[in-house]
Amino acid sequence: MIDLARDTPSTSLLRLGGQPIALTAAALLLLIAGVTSIAIWRAYTGAAPESDRMVASRQLQARAAQASEQLVEKTKGLEATQQESIDQLQVVQDQLLTMKRLLAAQQADTKRLSEQVTALNESIDGLRQSFASARATEVDTPSVTRRKPARHRVQASARKRSRG
Repeated sequence: MIDLARDTPSTSLLRLGGQPIALTAAALLLLIAGVTSIAIWRAYTGAAPESDRMVASRQLQARAAQASEQLVEKTKGLEATQQESIDQLQVVQDQLLTMKRLLAAQQADTKRLSEQVTALNESIDGLRQSFASARATEVDTPSVTRRKPARHRVQASARKRSRG
């Protein structure tokens, strides 16, 4: 039985020995036929995928370069606009500062003038009060004018007539 066990593997290898070569030859023929058919198809249609890919990649590169240039131009435009905005903002800030200074000066002038008007009003009130008090003392004290007695008046008028 030991011999039978040894004979069994050798006979199975002998049976498969002729088939792997046939399988390999058939696979090789199929492969050669496939490559040949692809070569004939490319030659007949004139289309080579590698050249199409090269053209497509060059077009993509050109589009990318163009888009990049456009982005650069737009970025430069945005930078210029931003700088103009900054300049305008600086001008507005300067004007605002000037307006604040002018407003402060006007407020100081207004305050000074208001104080002067108040002082003038106080002076006018003081003058009115002194004038009113002076009149009041004039009215309160009767005027002291000496009148001559009637007899002296008659004599004085007679003298004037006689002289005249």
